[in-house]
Amino acid sequence: MLTLNNLAPSEGARKAKKRVGRGPGSGSGKTAARGHKGARARSGYSARAGFEGGQMPLHRRLPKRGFNNIFKKICTLISLDQLNAFDAGTVVDYETLVAAGYVKKAGPVKVLANGEISKALKVRVEKVSQGAKDKIIAAGGSVEE
Repeated sequence: MLTLNNLAPSEGARKAKKRVGRGPGSGSGKTAARGHKGARARSGYSARAGFEGGQMPLHRRLPKRGFNNIFKKICTLISLDQLNAFDAGTVVDYETLVAAGYVKKAGPVKVLANGEISKALKVRVEKVSQGAKDKIIAAGGSVEE
């Protein structure tokens, strides 16, 4: 029976630390596997991440690619199928969508024309696609951007 007093790791699961600098018989004596002289042989040596001994580092050898627009606005996308969850006559705005759990992060919201809408809703969000606008108005609703 396995109890706390006879717990032990599996055979070969724990490996002893390599003890360097303990004489020639150990195979890692004399220079303690650090080689002869040079910065790496000294105590306290550390090179910055990516340093390749003076060779042009990989992150500088590779070409830069693409463009990252720091002013890009990422909209949370809402489909018309999701708007069907609201009762007819409801004003659908940012707060309503957050309360319903459709929007989780702050930022602009865009309604897309995915699916159909069968209720007359008042939609007040930052952006609405033309197709979605047409379907909402056809269902008897209104759109304010």
